[in-house]
Formats: sequence, C-alpha cells, structure tokens
Amino acid sequence: MAVGKEIKNKIGSVQNTQKITSAMQMVAASKMRRTQDRMQQGKPYSDRIRGVISHLANANPEFTHSFMQARDVKRVGFIVVSSDRGLCGGLNVNLFRSVMKQMAELDAKGIEIDMGLIGNKAGPFFRSIGANIVAVMPDVGETPAIADLIGGIRVMLDAYAEGTIDQLFLASNDFENTMTQAPTVRQLLPLDPSDDESYQHRWDYIYEPDAR
Repeated sequence: MAVGKEIKNKIGSVQNTQKITSAMQMVAASKMRRTQDRMQQGKPYSDRIRGVISHLANANPEFTHSFMQARDVKRVGFIVVSSDRGLCGGLNVNLFRSVMKQMAELDAKGIEIDMGLIGNKAGPFFRSIGANIVAVMPDVGETPAIADLIGGIRVMLDAYAEGTIDQLFLASNDFENTMTQAPTVRQLLPLDPSDDESYQHRWDYIYEPDAR
C-alpha cells in the first residue's frame, strides 16, 4: 500500500511539474512574439535612417558635420549590446568573440580602446579582460527606455566629438530567426557609406533653416 501511494504521489508531482513548465513555455512564447513584433516595427525606421546616413556620406554638402569627417585613428570606442540574463546559448559569447577579434587587431596596431556596455552580461566579461570601460548601461529590461540608454550613449558620442576617440563601433546581434542571431560590428562614426548600390548616386537633401 505504501509503495502504491508513493507511486501515485510521484505521478502527481510529475503532472504538476508538467503543468508549470507548460505555462512557462506559453509565457516565453508570448514574450518572444512581442519582442519580434517590436523588432519588426522598428526595422523600417532603422533601415530608412541607414539610407539617410548613406546618402549624406556619399553626398558633397556645403557643410560637413564632424560626425562625417574621417581622421587618423589612434583610439576607438565600442558600444556592445549584450543580454541582461544568461541561458541564451551562444548569443553573448559569439558577440564577445567577434568584438575581441577586432580588439586584438586594433591592439596589434597600437590603437587604444574605450568600451560602452549595454546589458548585464557585457560588464563582467570585459572587466575580466581588463578593458577600459567608460560607460555602463545595465538592466535595460525587455522594453528599454531611451532614458536608460541616452547617458551612456552620450558619453561615447561626446568622446568622438571632443576627439577623445576617432572611430565608434556598435556591436550587437542581428536577428535572422529564433535559432540564429548573427554577431555584427558596425561602424557608427564617422558616418560610413553603405555598400548598397542604390545609395551610390550621391543624393543630397534640402535643409531648413540651413545645412549647418
């Protein structure tokens, strides 16, 4: 009798665990759908902004902003976007590896590096390798607000404007599908012309009140 009761209790325990994990799976799927929806909503905007940047970088405007002027590179900055939590496979590891590869190439040329880090996972990793961290933006959450990011981003932009750094890169993961996110390092500053042939015709803009 005792053995039978123990078996029944074990079966009940497993069934309860199944209910809990099923509920967790539904919550996770719902969160992923919401995140993908937000990403899809923002993608047309980011694509259009890249187009504007590429046209400006290919144009010959009467006024050239400092963000468009290339100079000798002695120090660069990286903004690295990581996750707040773990258990996400190679998402962070692959991105950090890509950044480390570029950092090694720059270090071999004697170029110094400053880091601006977004998310909880980037900080401990880059501190462990002795990187020079000048800005940290942790705990951005599932719906990051501009107020949580603008301070650290401003530190990096001001460093470029003041000549402290000569190039600024953004390192993040590009979403391809739920199983594949490609680590990508893009040059933010100086504004870099796109390789897309549709931007090669040097389209400038009309400015109000003026270009400056």
